[in-house]
Amino acid sequence: MTAEEIVLGGYKNFAEGDMEALAKIYHPECKITINGNHSLSGTYVGFQSFLENVLANLDNVWPGFNLDIEKVVSNETDVCVFVKVTAENLNSKSIHHFVIKDGLEVEFNLYDDSQKMSEAMKSIN
Repeated sequence: MTAEEIVLGGYKNFAEGDMEALAKIYHPECKITINGNHSLSGTYVGFQSFLENVLANLDNVWPGFNLDIEKVVSNETDVCVFVKVTAENLNSKSIHHFVIKDGLEVEFNLYDDSQKMSEAMKSIN
């Protein structure tokens, strides 16, 4: 599989709610960085940390959270996915940058309009 196929397969798993399949494409020490300054911003190591601290909270902080892929740019190791992010009170654009090595995601960097994301957030319960 190409780096792009691995990443797009992950988006499919996410959309279907198949976190078990999604976890399989992450290296155990994958570094996930959410840029910005809001309650989900920071660096997470490993899929489980990302799942528990971010993915499990998406619909709580942004009710109706949804991603639509608009464009993908990739090479052998790097994949940039341009996405439209929508939710209650949110309509924004983001770039997700993945680094793939040996068939696994080793880095995932999210570049959001963090001010817009933060303004639309509800507090984590």
